[in-house]
Amino acid sequence: MSTAVECAGLAKRFTGGGGGDAVVALDGLDLVVEAGELVAVLGPSGCGKSTLLRVIAGFERPDAGSVVVGGRAVAGPATFVAPERRRVGIVPQEQALFPHLSVAANVGYGLPRGDGRATRVAEMLELAGLSGLGRRMPHELSGGQQQRVALARALAPAPSVVLLDEPFANLDAALRVTLRAEVRDILRATGATALIVTHDQEEALSLAGTVAVMRAGRVVQAGSPDQVYRRPADLWVAEFVGDANVVEGRAAGPGTVSCALGVLACASGPDEGAVKVVIRPEQLRLGPLGGVPASGVAGPSGPLSGVGAVVADRQYFGHDALVRVVLADGTPVTARTSSAEGAGPGSEVSVSCEGQVLAFAPPDAPAPPAAGP
Repeated sequence: MSTAVECAGLAKRFTGGGGGDAVVALDGLDLVVEAGELVAVLGPSGCGKSTLLRVIAGFERPDAGSVVVGGRAVAGPATFVAPERRRVGIVPQEQALFPHLSVAANVGYGLPRGDGRATRVAEMLELAGLSGLGRRMPHELSGGQQQRVALARALAPAPSVVLLDEPFANLDAALRVTLRAEVRDILRATGATALIVTHDQEEALSLAGTVAVMRAGRVVQAGSPDQVYRRPADLWVAEFVGDANVVEGRAAGPGTVSCALGVLACASGPDEGAVKVVIRPEQLRLGPLGGVPASGVAGPSGPLSGVGAVVADRQYFGHDALVRVVLADGTPVTARTSSAEGAGPGSEVSVSCEGQVLAFAPPDAPAPPAAGP
């Protein structure tokens, strides 16, 4: 598989207004995107996600580092290729369609004039589910249709990579879910390489084949959605990507930790000392106090035994529910259950953990001693 985009050591700072300190947007960032891959860049606001896209597109010059697109260096110490010569397609957060041009004219805007232009526009309209709408004006379309026009316009010139900057941020929740699937299918159908920026964890995990998690101007972990969720690089990633219960504990030897939920199997972490134990809500099972969990799910060595807790709150979402309970030592944890019925606030229940948890040394813990020669 060939590489479509390679960023190495990217740095970018913006001078603060009024003589203030410079803002570090990118801080030695490295990222590789393989051809045909859909990568989601996930991170909180202000971590540098949009700056990364602007540097790849050529709208910003990096202060250091290099960018290679389609095997050609487009930014570096002695190189800077103008945006229009990079073969990069852009789908901005605001679709930025030309209001005075028809849908077909918008899609064909970046194509050279010639006999094949109309054919290519028709192909993209059909691919984007917009056949028969070519003569309409942008204001006559729904928000989802406008977003598909913007994607078709970006894909029409067959760019080396398509960059999507929070493309679903301004849509309602139901339309976001539908349009995510449609955009993924369109990108797959064209074999396009795409880099999508988002702060929405669910969006990143469900849409992309690779998730690159950014923090403070750097990619701190890149991998499949399952890898990032189940094997986070550190405690911050574990808490940021998906829901997580973080409880105090101690390593109880290789592969085990002890915490308020008992002695648990651990997939990774220190062999000794204080740890932060990460437990996903779907790993917790609730049942009658002193009994087998209501789910009936058994652990590797038989039925799960639980510790006592009191239900504090229950949020029902239709497809599942989140139940917040307080353990006997006062530790609050949240369980995810598919059951429509369940104990209400104030009820006593047992809480059990299924599967391996994760453990990390506390952020302020001293580094382990260096190995001898």
